[in-house]
Amino acid sequence: MYTINFQKPIHIHFIGIGGISMSGLAEILLDRKFTVSGSDMKASEITEHLGKIGARIAIGQRAENITDDIDLVVYTAAIHEENEEFAAAKNKNIPMMTRAALLGQIMDNYARSIAVAGTHGKTTTTSMLTHILLQGQLDPTVSVGGMLDRIGGNIRVGQSNVFLTEACEYTNSFLEFHPLYSIILNVEEDHMDFFKDLEDIKHSFHLFASQTAPDGLIIINGDMEHTDDILKDLPQKAITFGLNGDNDYTATDISFDKEGNGSYQLVVDGENMGPVSLKVKGRHNIMNSLAAIACARALGLPMKQILTGLLSFGGTHRRFEYKGNIGDVIVIDDYAHHPTEIKATLTAAREYPHDELWVVFQPHTYTRTKAFLHQFAEVLTLADHVVLADIYAAREPDTGMVSSRDIVNLLKEAGTDVYYFPTFGEIEDFLLSQVKGHDLLITMGAGDVVNIGEDILRKTC
Repeated sequence: MYTINFQKPIHIHFIGIGGISMSGLAEILLDRKFTVSGSDMKASEITEHLGKIGARIAIGQRAENITDDIDLVVYTAAIHEENEEFAAAKNKNIPMMTRAALLGQIMDNYARSIAVAGTHGKTTTTSMLTHILLQGQLDPTVSVGGMLDRIGGNIRVGQSNVFLTEACEYTNSFLEFHPLYSIILNVEEDHMDFFKDLEDIKHSFHLFASQTAPDGLIIINGDMEHTDDILKDLPQKAITFGLNGDNDYTATDISFDKEGNGSYQLVVDGENMGPVSLKVKGRHNIMNSLAAIACARALGLPMKQILTGLLSFGGTHRRFEYKGNIGDVIVIDDYAHHPTEIKATLTAAREYPHDELWVVFQPHTYTRTKAFLHQFAEVLTLADHVVLADIYAAREPDTGMVSSRDIVNLLKEAGTDVYYFPTFGEIEDFLLSQVKGHDLLITMGAGDVVNIGEDILRKTC
C-alpha cells in the first residue's frame, strides 16, 4: 500500500470530498500544507467551506478532474470502479487509497490515538469525549461523524499528540486503525449487505480490538454476552463498562429529570466516585458516558474536568435534536436507523414531557430493511402514531424485495395507528392536520427525513 510521508506534503484528490468524514480528513491535510482537491455530486456548505480554506472543489465527478499533478486519490466505499474519476485514476496509474486507510495513516502520527467503535453510539460518545478533552485542555484533533457545535462542524485540528475519531465497522474500515485506546460500545447485527452474520461481525470486532497498541487499552461494554469472545486471547489490557454491577465502570441510582436528562452515581472498581449529571437523554447515553469517562481517566484527566466536560455536552445534530415548535408541539429529529437505536430513542422519549408521540420513520437501505423488518415493526409500536416514508436507497438499487408498506402491514397487525405516504409533501400535510396539543413529533432515519420536520416548521413560522 502507498505510504504517505507527512513531512513531504503532496497533492491528494478526494472522490466524494463533501462527505462528513472525507471533508474532515481533507481539512486535516490542508492544515498540514498538503495540496487538496476533490469532487462531489452537489455543492454544499461543506464543499463551500473547504473551498474557502484552500481546497480545489469540482462539482460533478468527471474524468477530467483527475489531473496529472495528482499524487494520490482517496475514495470511499460508496465509489465503484465505474465512477469516471476512479477509472481515470486507474488508467493514469495514480496511487489510490480508501478513506479508512488514509485515516489510519493520519492516526499513526499521533501518540495518543482514540478510536470509538460500535454498532451504535459512536458519534455521541466521540462528541462527549471531545467536550471532555477540550475541558481538560488536551487540544485534540477530532474527526466526528456528525456536526458538533463545540468544534463548529465535524472536524477540529489540534496541535497536541491526541487524536480522536469514530471507527466504523462497515467494509471492515476500522481494521486500518492501530489506536492506543480502542472503545467498543456494542456489537450487533448491522450492515448485512457486507457481513455474513453476527459471528462475522464479532470476528471483525475481535480483529479491531487485537490491533490496539500493545501498551494500549481496550474499553469495552461488559454487558454484552459476547464480550469474552471479542477479548479472547488478546494480550492488551481491557476494562469494562456497563450497568451490571460487576463492570469496572458502572452506574447506580440512575434517574432522569423532567426533560429526560440522566444522572447517576459513578462506581469505579467498586468505589463510589460521586454523582454524574448529563444534558442528554436515555439510558443508552449513560452507557456512552461511562465509556467516555473510562477513556478520559485513562488519559489522566481529573474527575472535576471530566464531569464539567460531560455536563457541557448537550448532544450533536440529528441525535434527539430539538428542531422547533409548532404551537406547543415539539419537533425532534433523530438519526436512529437500526432497531436498537430506535428503541433507545423512543424509550428516551418516554421521559420527555408530551401528550402523544408521533414518529415519522424513513427506513435506510433495502438490505437493512429486509434484515430487520420484524424488529422495526416491533420497536415502532412504542410510538402512539407512526408514519412511514419510502426507503432511502443510499448506495443500493431497488430490487423490489422489500418496501415500507411491509412495515406498515406488520404494524397494522399489531394494532398500531400507522400511515404511509409516498411523498414528503403528503406526509407534511397529513402531520399538520393531525398533531396537536403537547404532542411530540420525531422524524427518524439516516436519510433525508430531517427535511420533513424542517419543512413543517418553515410552513408554520
